[in-house]
Amino acid sequence: MARVVRHNGMDGMRVDDFDFELPEDRIALEAAEPRDAARLLVVPSTGAGSPVFADCVVRDLPAILRPGDLLVLNDTRVAPVQLAGRRPARPEGGGGAVAVDVTLHKRLDPGPDGAARWRAFARPAKRLRLGDALDFGGSASAIVTRHDGAEVDLAFDIADARFFDELPTFGAPPLPPYIARRRETTPADEARYQTVYARETGSVAAPTAGLHFTEDLLARLDAAGVSRAFVTLHVGAGTYLPVTADRVEDHVMHAEWGEVGEDAAAAIAEAKARGGRIVPVGTTALRLIETAARAADGTADAIAPWRGETDIFITPGFDFRAADLLMTNFHLPRSTLFMLVAAFIGLDAARAAYAHAIAERYRFYSYGDACLFERAR
Repeated sequence: MARVVRHNGMDGMRVDDFDFELPEDRIALEAAEPRDAARLLVVPSTGAGSPVFADCVVRDLPAILRPGDLLVLNDTRVAPVQLAGRRPARPEGGGGAVAVDVTLHKRLDPGPDGAARWRAFARPAKRLRLGDALDFGGSASAIVTRHDGAEVDLAFDIADARFFDELPTFGAPPLPPYIARRRETTPADEARYQTVYARETGSVAAPTAGLHFTEDLLARLDAAGVSRAFVTLHVGAGTYLPVTADRVEDHVMHAEWGEVGEDAAAAIAEAKARGGRIVPVGTTALRLIETAARAADGTADAIAPWRGETDIFITPGFDFRAADLLMTNFHLPRSTLFMLVAAFIGLDAARAAYAHAIAERYRFYSYGDACLFERAR
């Protein structure tokens, strides 16, 4: 399995360089309806000049993009990884029964018997210890095989090969933690927190820029001569982890599994050859195709099929080889995703675009609005 070493960008940059003031009411707790009614801030590249902003909506994309452009979409599907468990009472005064909330976040290699194994966040983790059995509503159970703070490793009584087939019977779809803390999950979230083209189960969080697409919008993009290719990157819970280091180069990026198949690699190469622009939808798609571009031999524009884990860390100074534009949502201050945006269009341009978005009351984060950036040359 291939693995790409992370990129540190400009040594010496401080995380404070990527801070900005974000009013609490700009963080979206509900998604726009319909999906393509979300706002879209378009920021073309202007070289060293001040950025130019166009306030649009996502459904305008067929008129904004050009015939021959290629959208690269992440077709990962969010798994129902939110589990309500119960640790039975321990014998001989070892503690009474306790309810435990579990969020699966990393699939591990199967056990010797082929059983599914996962790393998970557990609450209250302090009530668990090695060897504890957790019951998930009678349809599944697991044993705690590792305990490290709020994290546990679980060995399930389900074969790894059948795990995703059975998971919907005892798991629920996750929502980003900041939403789950502020409101109840509703049945509508099960469909809404999933792209319309999701097909490869494995993520614990949605590739949120893709949430804005509808079947109608995809059909109109087809009619406008904008093609698309699918790649898969399974989003891990690390996407929500804060950057706690003071210096950018000291942050340890989480690894995620992804694949650029032969069809996608060929489509990207063909689009480049005909002069089309490569437009990853979301930072996940961008990180994946830039990983594949680094693994390819040949010219700077080469891209080859690739699969494995990537912890590529994109910060200012990064040499982009595949992406020409980026469609993404608005990200939080001091986050690795805002660092990626700053790498793509320049830190000053990123600050200006975000200041415009805040002033114009764009909605931020997973259920928020989107932006379309042209890469700085």
